[in-house]
Amino acid sequence: MTDGTPTGEGALNPAASAREIKALAHPLRLRILRLCGLHELTNKQLADRLGQDPGTMLYHVRQLLATEFLEPGEVRTGESGALEKPYRSTGRSWRLDTALDDAGSNGPLAPIDALREELAESGPHALASLSRFVLHLSKADADDLISRIYDVLREYTDTEASRTGEPAYGGMFVLHRSPD
Repeated sequence: MTDGTPTGEGALNPAASAREIKALAHPLRLRILRLCGLHELTNKQLADRLGQDPGTMLYHVRQLLATEFLEPGEVRTGESGALEKPYRSTGRSWRLDTALDDAGSNGPLAPIDALREELAESGPHALASLSRFVLHLSKADADDLISRIYDVLREYTDTEASRTGEPAYGGMFVLHRSPD
């Protein structure tokens, strides 16, 4: 996930460490990663785009820099002639199905919250597909389903560079046990 979206060889396999999960346990940070995966953006550009105070944004950017999910881009001259320091996603991939207990109670829900915010911002016309389902699965069946879906996603993430001129689509696969 260049914006938190898996890319590259074996991209869906690495499990995030507890420190990385803590860095990713905030929906705003996940939105920063998504945006910086599409464009190099400055702290001010991110703050404006996401409706945040620049100081708050800088705090979150620093958390992502410290865990190497973001890196500084080349310093550039902005429209007003001032020097700007943009940030870009490093393209590091991660999987949030490990060490979730270390992320706190909101950690596992941060990606869902970020996606909900992105969907609300994009509007209902942007939704390409939505599937909600309930399946009775053994542990082996659940593992097989996850593996097969990751295989399909990997086919696309491994060839992402060949489609950079196409519209960007975001998505999420979540499989959870029903409380029933």
